[in-house]
Amino acid sequence: MDDSSKAKEFSKVEKISAIEELAQILRQSNNIVFFGGAGVSTASNIPDFRSAKGLYSMRLKKNFTPEELVSHTFFVQYPEDFFEFYKEHLVYPDAKPNDCHIALAKLEEMGKLKAVITQNIDGLHQAAGSKTVYELHGSVHRNYCVSCGEFYDGKYVREYDGVPRCAKCGAVVKPDVVLYEEALDDNVVSGAVSAIMKADTLIVGGTSLIVYPAAGLIRYFQGNKLVLINKSATSADREADLVIRDDIARVMREAVNLIGE
Repeated sequence: MDDSSKAKEFSKVEKISAIEELAQILRQSNNIVFFGGAGVSTASNIPDFRSAKGLYSMRLKKNFTPEELVSHTFFVQYPEDFFEFYKEHLVYPDAKPNDCHIALAKLEEMGKLKAVITQNIDGLHQAAGSKTVYELHGSVHRNYCVSCGEFYDGKYVREYDGVPRCAKCGAVVKPDVVLYEEALDDNVVSGAVSAIMKADTLIVGGTSLIVYPAAGLIRYFQGNKLVLINKSATSADREADLVIRDDIARVMREAVNLIGE
């Protein structure tokens, strides 16, 4: 066996050991909170919208970053272009829950997981069976008229030709997602903070912890074990009790399976 093969084998053994350690933490915990980002949904074939290339609009004569395309200003000034980008890069109606979503739902069934806090807007945690979910950035499945507040589901917006309009008053129907330049919902944030403060274990997964104010929520954690699962390093790695740099869907599936053995 050459040196490179030995290194790969050692790395594999390390990861198995880390998953076993995670399983032990889960066994010993009775108030787990999971905080997740875009990496949780990539296994469901939902890419991080930031990976979308800058869009050049012949009408607008300007290059826009993905962040600008999902800003409140862009939504107001260029609604046609906003919804074109939104439907193509933020809405995935055929996506299904992956092993991470399913594992978290199982942990909740066991009475161990008390809340999921997510930066994602796809609704896959609920689709997997999770009941207590704090959606920091909203959901594509909820849409409201900006004038009269009438509710519309995701299908209404997806299938509407052009800028979706309210059937009652004719005003624009806006997705219930938090755009750049908009504040997070106070009630959602309060619920998330309360859950984190009560947790004995906080698992942070699929996020590089660079999007604020959501990323700042982990500072409220006062429990015993902080676990970070992400393919790349994060700003909180040094504070964590356990860091696993691997695919979160596989890690969570195998760790939860070990609990049941």
